[in-house]
Formats: sequence, C-alpha cells, structure tokens
Amino acid sequence: MTDFFFYGSLCHPPLLRAVIGREVRTVPARLSGHSVAWAADGAFPLIVGSGAGADGVLVAGLTEADVARLDFYESGFDFVTREVVVETDAGPRGARVYFPEPADRWAPGAPWTLSDWVARWGAAAVATAGDFMGQMGIVPAERLWARYGMMMMRGGARVRAGGDAPDLSLRRVPAPGDVAETRVRQVYANYFAVEEFDLRFRRFDGAMSPEVNRGVFLCGDAAVVLPYDPVRDRVLLIEQFRMGPHARGDRRPWLLEAPAGRVDAGETPEAAARREAEEEAGLVLRALLPASNHYPSPAAMAEFLYTYVGIADLPDAAAGLGGLPTEAEDIRAHVLPFARLMEMVATGEVNTGPLIVLAYWLDRNRAQIRADAGA
Repeated sequence: MTDFFFYGSLCHPPLLRAVIGREVRTVPARLSGHSVAWAADGAFPLIVGSGAGADGVLVAGLTEADVARLDFYESGFDFVTREVVVETDAGPRGARVYFPEPADRWAPGAPWTLSDWVARWGAAAVATAGDFMGQMGIVPAERLWARYGMMMMRGGARVRAGGDAPDLSLRRVPAPGDVAETRVRQVYANYFAVEEFDLRFRRFDGAMSPEVNRGVFLCGDAAVVLPYDPVRDRVLLIEQFRMGPHARGDRRPWLLEAPAGRVDAGETPEAAARREAEEEAGLVLRALLPASNHYPSPAAMAEFLYTYVGIADLPDAAAGLGGLPTEAEDIRAHVLPFARLMEMVATGEVNTGPLIVLAYWLDRNRAQIRADAGA
C-alpha cells in the first residue's frame, strides 16, 4: 500500500475518482517549504521547491493498480514521484508526490488556485479523464498525450451537450434505457478521432432495435461567426483551401466561409468566435449576435456548431491575407455588400452550410440590426 500527497488538479474529487476508478478518502495535508504554481505555458499546476507551504490532500493505502493508473495519467507531464513528509491534523506522514523531472521542465507562472482551475477546466478535464483512462492498456500514454488538447475539446463538448437544451415540442424525450451500448472502441485517433459503437435504441413502436454498428467522426464543437457592418451593410468572408472538397474530388476546393474554429477546452463558444475572427481576419468584434446552433451532419459526425453574426467595422482595408502560419493557414478575406453574399448563395458559389445558414439568418434579421445601429 502507498500513500500519496496531491497538490493540484487531483485535489478535485471528481477528477481523482475518474483517474483512480473508485472513491478514495482524502484528508487535508500540507508540504512545507514548497508552493504550487500554474505552469507558465499550460493549464495545469506544478510544485515548486520553495515557498510558505503547498496545501493539498493525502490519500492513504493506494494499491499497486491505483498507482499504475495514476502513473498512466501523469505520464504526459514528465513527472516522477519522490518520498516526502507532509503535515496532517494527525501529525506528520510520509507520502509520494509527483515532481517535474528535470526540475526546470516547466517554468512556473502565477500562484495556483484549485477553484480557478475547476471553474475553467474542471468539468472538461473530468470528462476527458474518463476517455483517457478508458484507453489504458489499449493505447500507449504518449500517444494519448500527443492529442490531449483535442481530447479536452471533446470533453468540453460533452459537458456542453449535457447542459441546457431547448424545450422539446415534437421530438422524442428520451427515457433511461432508450439507448443500450454493448461496446465502444476507438478505431482511429490523430487530431480527430473515429469511434465505433455497437448499440440498440428504442424504436418508435416501443421495441428495442436490433444491435447495430455505427461509426462516428469526433472533432469537437466549433464556433462560426459572420462579421457584419450594419452601417456599410457589408459582410466579411474568408476563402481557403479545404481538404473535404479535395478528397471528394471537387476541382475547386478553395471555398468561401465565415471565420470559424474549434472551441478549446476552458473556452466559451463566444470567446472562440471572437478569437477566430481576430486570427483569421484581424477583426475585433463589437458585439456577437447568437444565430442558429446546430448539428451539420448528425448521421456520422459528433460536431456541433455555435453560430453568430459579429458586429464589426468593415472598411475596404479589412480585406486581405491572414491566418496563423503555425497552423498552415492561408486565408484571403473578402469584404463585400450583403446583397452580393445573397447572390452567391443563390448561384451556389457559396456552398458551405454554416455560411448559408448565417446568410439567411442575417437576411431575416438585417433590418432590425441596421435600425439598432442607426443605419
């Protein structure tokens, strides 16, 4: 049996439970002569060998299997365990602690607070830990950590999916047992992933379906924003090369779109929309107007889109080249009258679903938006 002292995100009981795979008892503890800081370039904590004391929790009597699960989860941080003595209400206790190796592997940033981490990343991290630990013994930890950022995006998407939803007036309201999964397996994982499900679902006649096998493409949620200048009555579109049309055999794979991107873990869809407008078009949006959130292809993709019209100033100079070189983005921004956008929707030159949805939403609400702007 082994005792551990945790000082960071594993002090969050739901995360500790997800990693170890069972409930464990924790008691408050403190490691003197140390402190806990945010990693300067990451959303996680690290222990620093100086300071007034690092507060955390002690977990006693962990089994070999528990420690193996902890080591699997912590492997991506380049941590090693060391024996220390911590203070508890019952007196000093020996315990193992995860330390960075080498000691300067991560640069310390601001002082760590668990509550700040929980508020921004906690729910997504817990959801992701379930996915991560589910691959133990199947996928090497280093392969999982290579795509952990994308796994966190999916974890955040799962949290949002379980949150607020519109009232249903026509669709089925599910009951427990309406979907019965037999097996779930990940058949491909890189930046995106593909999972296969063997399951049965409740039919409309009340019976359960036969077991079916279905594959799903996992890519996280995304935010899409159409920049609009209500005074000039202009929109901004971006143009870029797209792999989907190229793989389909489309000889014209440069498409017109609205700025868009994945919603990062710890980020709201609104923040993602503003960030993408700045990264892809150099725009700072004055306001965001929520449009129609939707699944673009629910038969095969888990993607959910949050769409917005973003109020912005769009002079001629807003057009030009942009994108992030670190993501191999090569983007051309076009500023054009709203009427021109609707012409291209009608002719089919605009053929990306989210932009078409936003064009029609703006067409329906444009008069009021312009009136509110005094145009």
